[in-house]
Amino acid sequence: MTIKVINEQQNFQEVMQVLFTHLEPSKVMRFWAGCKLDEGDYLQLKEKLFAQDNVDILYEKIQAYQDME
Repeated sequence: MTIKVINEQQNFQEVMQVLFTHLEPSKVMRFWAGCKLDEGDYLQLKEKLFAQDNVDILYEKIQAYQDME
């Protein structure tokens, strides 16, 4: 049996993306604070999470999220 092991950073990014997809950002941030995950550099994390997104894409994502409510 072969097991594929991804590194910790890849796993963390995937988990955060799932949270941001299914929860409103304020809930993700409260969860993050509760888990004391904020000890890292938020600016580096933000760059990794949204590296492919520009302002127009982020605006569309925000609009789509608000339309779901």
